[in-house]
Amino acid sequence: MLNKYNRIEAADYAIKYALEPNKKYKYLSVINEDGGDCTNFVSQCLNSGGAPMDYNIIRPWWYDIKQNKGSVCWTVAHSLYWYLKVNQRINRNVIKGLEVEDIAKLEIGDLIFYENHHNTIFHAAIITSFIETSGSREPRISQHTYDQLNETYKKDYDYKKMHFLKIII
Repeated sequence: MLNKYNRIEAADYAIKYALEPNKKYKYLSVINEDGGDCTNFVSQCLNSGGAPMDYNIIRPWWYDIKQNKGSVCWTVAHSLYWYLKVNQRINRNVIKGLEVEDIAKLEIGDLIFYENHHNTIFHAAIITSFIETSGSREPRISQHTYDQLNETYKKDYDYKKMHFLKIII
């Protein structure tokens, strides 16, 4: 059961482990230009911010430190994106993500997902700070694959669209 999401704790975790991954978790490497640790890292941040693991049968979100493995929703960007969105749509009492179009509505601890030209979410990152540019606030993200701390959210990846998810309870 989720009581509250602590955005600062989630962001602090991201800042601490963005460049030096937490050794308690398996680091998921890129294999044949596929996969990576981005979603595993974002899930760790959400969990550090107070999101409890979810062991439901249909769509679980968990990580087992002893076995060094996580559920699909914990480790795969497309799955985490839909996990958060479906939780919001059906109002489950777990961590949820409300998609917003306006970046001005985002806060530290919210997420950005990147969609490729095949309509698949392939990357996830967490907002860890903001900077003021030309009178507006621009989010800065921290991520794995490739490990970055407080970088621009406008990535060099070949993506079609960004999805902004406001994390809510």
